[in-house]
Amino acid sequence: MNFDLIKSVVELVQQFMEQNEDKALYSNDLQGFTEWINTSQKNDPETEDPDWIGKGLGRSSDSVINTLLIRMSRYAKSYSRSVMSNSLFSSQDDFIYLISLKTMGAMSKMELIRHNVHEKSSGILIINRLIRNGWAEQTVSQTDRRTKLIQITEKGLSVLNDHMDEIRKASQVVTGNLNHTERMLLIAILSKLDEFHYSMYRMNLETMDLLDTVYKKLN
Repeated sequence: MNFDLIKSVVELVQQFMEQNEDKALYSNDLQGFTEWINTSQKNDPETEDPDWIGKGLGRSSDSVINTLLIRMSRYAKSYSRSVMSNSLFSSQDDFIYLISLKTMGAMSKMELIRHNVHEKSSGILIINRLIRNGWAEQTVSQTDRRTKLIQITEKGLSVLNDHMDEIRKASQVVTGNLNHTERMLLIAILSKLDEFHYSMYRMNLETMDLLDTVYKKLN
């Protein structure tokens, strides 16, 4: 019996359990372990880099990633517009804000705005529109009477539920033809990227200082 092989497998299983414990990206069974192995192999530094347009002319990976993220954002918006075509929503932010309130509960205006990574002026317009439509309301916090909170109303829940099938469909088509392993890997990568940028966003930097400050953070 090859005890070295058994030891190596046990060590891999232990590593899988430790990495998957907090994030739970994979199911804790043989299928999840297999997917983790496949993903780990794809993340191997020795794996050949992909090709892209302009690579031979010196176009950087940073440029390609930035372009692809912008394109993905535009694709997602086009699918969201399809959802809105048969609804009372004025923009995709209407149902995004409502989903935030439904899943996270009541929060202050600024908490809601920051959660959705908006500028204050844009976020206030969206919140006011939700209140005007009767989809959200402003209440006083039960724990601190000085604090005003925004919460979703029954009417807001109703209009959201009426269109959730279409919203889920739009979310599904955005991930396109990615398989389960690729989707889980993408979640991990984008989550890491989001955590970095959100920490910068929370600093409320002036526009003129933003780029240089974040650049220095990376270097």
